[in-house]
Amino acid sequence: MKNSYANKHILVTGGSSGIGLAVAKLAASQGANLSILGRRMEVLEQAQQEILQARTADTFVQILSADVSQEDEIHAALSSLITDRGLPDVVVNCAGVTHPGEFHELSTDIFRWNMDINYFGTVYVLKTLVPGMITRGSGLIINISSGVGLFNIWGYSAYGASKYAVNGLSEALRMELKPRGIQVSVVIPADTDTPQLAYENQFKPEITRQINQVAGLLKPEQVAKDILTQAARGKYLILPGGDVKFLYILLRILGRSMFYAYFDGMVRRAFKHRPGTEPGFGGQDQSGPD
Repeated sequence: MKNSYANKHILVTGGSSGIGLAVAKLAASQGANLSILGRRMEVLEQAQQEILQARTADTFVQILSADVSQEDEIHAALSSLITDRGLPDVVVNCAGVTHPGEFHELSTDIFRWNMDINYFGTVYVLKTLVPGMITRGSGLIINISSGVGLFNIWGYSAYGASKYAVNGLSEALRMELKPRGIQVSVVIPADTDTPQLAYENQFKPEITRQINQVAGLLKPEQVAKDILTQAARGKYLILPGGDVKFLYILLRILGRSMFYAYFDGMVRRAFKHRPGTEPGFGGQDQSGPD
């Protein structure tokens, strides 16, 4: 990683906090030029100071205020950035939101919000940058997904679905852009100690909390190190931390039917503590091979 990012221009959406800020600070310490994009200028300015303190060379740290869910805002902000600083060498799509809850209790606005930020926010950024990368014949795209983008669970019908969409987009882009000299990586982190996690913890159903206890909690700095190290090695699928690697391996070996059975058991036990609730469960899944 040490020489992979020196003098490169790296754009990080959602770069003012959490994993995005950790990636930006680590990249700055490796000699990269940084542009971070977020909505709130005061938060961006604080993040800018933290990144400036982390850098080890006389590199720039640009801040951009824009909403990734607004295509016109993103196109204008990134077009201006390209004019002023040049086309980024690397884009890390970290901007993301989540609001857990049981499907029947979540409003359709929550589903739309998750898709607008997590999925379309990624699409809008890349629609502006990818044509230039194709012309140049180089680039690195890193999209942040989630463990529930691999295997969705109780309480994440809105968030997990948006992250499955990010995975599907990343797979198609990997195939289309690899022959054009552009690398695509997708990151599947487990729960990470970020402001987003603090927000979602206010709304998690109890069953979601119990399932989440199966995995540990990552630090954003650990996730950032795995992202930049593995991307520098050309990895497509980046799995920070041991828990999500274990989940991925088990899914590959055992198939989803075993996971359905395991998590159905957890849900069944949790339901026993809900007064007056009798889950049906309707027998075994008959969905055919995984």
